[in-house]
Amino acid sequence: MGLGDKISNKAEELGGKGKESAGDATGDDSLKAEGKADQSSANLKNAGEKVKDAAKDAKDGLTK
Repeated sequence: MGLGDKISNKAEELGGKGKESAGDATGDDSLKAEGKADQSSANLKNAGEKVKDAAKDAKDGLTK
């Protein structure tokens, strides 16, 4: 996973946590749900990047 992807995904996750907290504090269920969705999206992207990294490592291991 590239460093830029890691930073982008972490920023999205933290932004989602902020939205969720703000929605919780203000009673805005829509904002809270949006924050949870942002966090889920970031986690899914991280999982996809980890799969790509594992596949690359496996490929590199076979060619050595």
